[in-house]
Amino acid sequence: MDDTHPIWSAPPMLEAIAQSRPGAIVRLARLAAELTQADLGASTGYTAASISRMERGKQPMRDMALLRRIAEVLNIPPQLLGLASRHTPPGTYGSASHPPGPATRVAGASPFGEEGEDPVRRRNLLAGLATTAASTVFGAAPATARPALAGLEDLLLHRGGPATGVEPTPQAVAAALAASLREFGTCRYDILARALPSRIALAQALGQQGAAERSATAVAELYNTATRLCIKLGEDGLAAVTADRALTAALSGAGALTVAEAHRMVSSSWRRQGHYARATDVAVTAAQQLAADRTAPEAERLSVQGNLYATAAYTAAKQGDRHTARELIAEAEITAGRLGHDELGGTAFFGPSQVLLHQISISHLLGDSGQAIEHARRVNAGHLPTPERQARYWIDVARSFDQWGKPDRCYRALLAAEQAAPQEVRRSSVRTIAAGLMRHDRVLPGVRAFANRAGALT
Repeated sequence: MDDTHPIWSAPPMLEAIAQSRPGAIVRLARLAAELTQADLGASTGYTAASISRMERGKQPMRDMALLRRIAEVLNIPPQLLGLASRHTPPGTYGSASHPPGPATRVAGASPFGEEGEDPVRRRNLLAGLATTAASTVFGAAPATARPALAGLEDLLLHRGGPATGVEPTPQAVAAALAASLREFGTCRYDILARALPSRIALAQALGQQGAAERSATAVAELYNTATRLCIKLGEDGLAAVTADRALTAALSGAGALTVAEAHRMVSSSWRRQGHYARATDVAVTAAQQLAADRTAPEAERLSVQGNLYATAAYTAAKQGDRHTARELIAEAEITAGRLGHDELGGTAFFGPSQVLLHQISISHLLGDSGQAIEHARRVNAGHLPTPERQARYWIDVARSFDQWGKPDRCYRALLAAEQAAPQEVRRSSVRTIAAGLMRHDRVLPGVRAFANRAGALT
């Protein structure tokens, strides 16, 4: 396993490196090398049980001779395990950087442009972008504040919500759902986190007024939104519970579109827990079932169906299954072609632009950073439907440039994401990238302040 192996640009490895967790680094490198704990133990003179405890952080890794042997067996840069490097030349991928990829032609005021621009001009440009993003987006607000999910946890624990003081009418529930979608789309996650418990309780109360189907649909859609929020905040345990509640509510009386979207959230939850095959199967099966359903308008049905295929394609790419990922994203592209335009199906957008966004993510996951950037060039970020989608686009662009070894373009994309939606750049994946960019703070003006705003320094 050499330094071009995809494991070194995989998000879990980058996070382990950024957080200085040698046990996690060893585990990921061992799995990438297709070695068992017993194999590694035999090569280093330790038992499989000892290797397991080290990887889980239950046994300190202080034996320098052992660490050196592990580094040699797994071809891990020694400095990642706290050792002095014997062979790694300056500028290679030790710490949180990656092996440089092939050259690309990019620059200008956006991440896309021409290679070879003046370094002084580039630094001045980045400094200006960083200042603009910080002043116009954040002002004096503390950037590292994290939305609190205590209310949602209480709701899930007790199966009851706080009193709303609002009459549970269909109009009030529809307004609550619309507000939740709007807050998610504009990345106002703090407001959404506080409001969701009472809104879910309101939708549940509607069922007691005799509007069972409307209640089931609204409860399911609100729990779907809660699942998306939990995923954004890295709360995978809560996401699994909210996805289950969404599906339970949907199956109790909601329409086919809501049921299918709930299955998509279940799929995302399984993926977040590392159950890739199961997650892919859930999404593909739901898409196939929806294709045979004629109860919903065709445009909305195609929109939800396409999102399911795109989600399954992303999951397959996450697993490293290039063939399945390509087949499924092709299916999503065919569905988008039948649709012909971006469409809101139920509570989810889908269309040609959404396929492109998934193609960026999939190409990045499969290590094809150049292809990811080519897909990104075809997207008009200003035409994306919400700030959340715009910020996700720029973050995927940043990931791809980071993978390609283009820190200045990566940083520009992160600043664009911050400009679109400040709360979106506080996610763990952005913190990992920002921590890696800190090595370039002499040529990336403002990157340390950005890392602080993103929470990478806390």
